[in-house]
Formats: sequence, structure tokens, C-alpha cells
Amino acid sequence: MKAFEWVSPASVGEAANLLKSAPAAKDVDDAARPIAGGQDLLTTMKDYITRPARVVNLKGIRGLDRIEPDGRKGLRIGALVTLAELEESAEVRRDFPALAEAAHSIATPQIRNLGTVGGNLCQRPRCWYYRLEEAVCLKKGGSECFAATGENKYNAILGGGPSYIVHPSDLAPVLVALGASVAVTGADGKRTIPLEKFFTLPSEGNIRRENVLRNDEIITEIDVPASGFAAHSTYLKFKERDSLDFALASVAAAVELGPEKTVKQARIVLGGVAPIPWRVPKAEGYLAGKTLSADALAGAARLALEGAEPLGKNAYKVPLTETLVRRALAKASGLSV
Repeated sequence: MKAFEWVSPASVGEAANLLKSAPAAKDVDDAARPIAGGQDLLTTMKDYITRPARVVNLKGIRGLDRIEPDGRKGLRIGALVTLAELEESAEVRRDFPALAEAAHSIATPQIRNLGTVGGNLCQRPRCWYYRLEEAVCLKKGGSECFAATGENKYNAILGGGPSYIVHPSDLAPVLVALGASVAVTGADGKRTIPLEKFFTLPSEGNIRRENVLRNDEIITEIDVPASGFAAHSTYLKFKERDSLDFALASVAAAVELGPEKTVKQARIVLGGVAPIPWRVPKAEGYLAGKTLSADALAGAARLALEGAEPLGKNAYKVPLTETLVRRALAKASGLSV
């Protein structure tokens, strides 16, 4: 691991200033980094994927580790709330079940006790070419995405190109489905970003980044609004190892039902299949006004994967994800079809 300076600010503003005033970086991966649980950052540092000259410890900043109602039956989640705290919150389990399910699906209890909500949203890709120190792929400043023609079993089938990473977060698809936003503080001030606009495709902006955060910006909280569908939501994840693993494919689904099980609105966001949490508005619109049935669920699942372009070794993700869409919608709606 490259030697680095460790600093522990007492406030968010101080942390942002320390990030901004760090020694100038020759490369995006040499920039100063914030650390909370450290479950992803320390791994990338040990593998020389990131090489920050300064690491800014956020754990001593007060007020970022709370789960609070926002006064309108929504929820404010501090960025330093651990995954275990999110999973075990009675309020989250009752009013936002998909969020509790997603938190529970992540890694192991030991990691959930340390990993934070903000860190889970900002973690780096798991593509094995990106994680291999010797492979200088597109995401690390190279000229080629080796997964495009190489070992791509785990890579993107939607929204890929020129890089075919998939976003590794389990919380992100659920929070996008629930219409959440993130509050961000930087050295030049604060801003609020809808989570659906937070993540960026490789074909958009800087291919070396996965979100719109600037180097000196820190997520301080996640705001989840009240809605008619949050309590009828679920998260289903398929992984190779049931004990702990990243998603081969996952689905966050939330449904608001009217009389006779008619769909008033639905939210469907896919995980593990695209470089960002992949919302499927065409499938959502297809369900509006329909009475849920096996045929309606199958139609929505087909539309959700419309436009998928599998690589050489991941075509299995199409039927797998279609099945998860059907099951997630049925579970969120309380159906047994």
C-alpha cells in the first residue's frame, strides 16, 4: 500500500476542505479520499487501484450516523449509518421493507457492522479486470475494456459500452425505486441530487468515475420521501454463493395498488445488469391501470429486459432477471401468481 496522510476532521466542512486542499493528484485515482467503514476503499488501496496521498476519516463527525423521520413519514438516513443499523431498524422494516431486505443481502454480518450507507452507494466496480492490479483497463486509464471480449460472465447486458462494469450496490436500486435523493457537501457549498441522477454511465462524462461527486464532496445523508408504494416494496437478489456475494442480477420493485388489485403506479429498478441502477419506465408504464395477473407480470418482465445486449458469456442474465422481475412484483403486491 502506498504511504498516505491520515486526517480526522470534526465537521463535514472541515472534511471537504481537507479533501480540496490535498496535494494535487496526477491521476484521478491518486486524489484524496474520504473513509468511513473502509470496506471497499482499503481493498482498492491494497491493490494499488486507488493511491490517495491523503485519507480523510469521517467517523468522528457527529450527526451522520442517525436514522430519523423527516416529518412527512419519509426518512432521513445519515451517510455513516451502518448497513446493520439500517437492516435492524424497526421503522425501516415496517415502512420501507425493500430497504431492510437490501441491507440484509449485503456481504456478511461482520461487514454490515462496519460498512456504511454512503460507502455502499459509492463503492467501486467489482469487475475482475478492474480489480486486477496489472490490468490497465478503460476504467483505470487504459484503452480497452477487456471484459467486452474476455471473461464477461458478471458484466453488463444493459447500458454497457465502452466499459461493461455493473454497479455493485444493493441499496442503490431500492433507493432509486423509492425516489430518494442524496445531500452532498463540498468545499464550495451544499447540493441535493436525485439518486436517479447521481450515477453515470460509462458513455457519459468521465469514464473513470461512476457518479457525479466532485473530489471534495461528501454524501451527508440520504432522503427517502413518503410515498404510496414504499410499504409495498421488495428486493430480490440472485447470487452464486448464498452466504455472501454480489448480485448476478437483482430487482427492486414497489407497487401502489388500487381497487381490485389494479396498479396505480409501479417502480422497477434492476441491479447487477448495468453500470448504474437500471430503471425500466416502459415496464412501469405497461403495468399502470392493469389488474395484476401472471400475464401482466410476464409482460412487464419482457419489457424490463427489452434492449438487453448480452456479451459472449452472460446471456443467462436475461431470463434470470425476467424471473426476478415477475417474482418481485408478485411479492410486493402480495400475490401468489
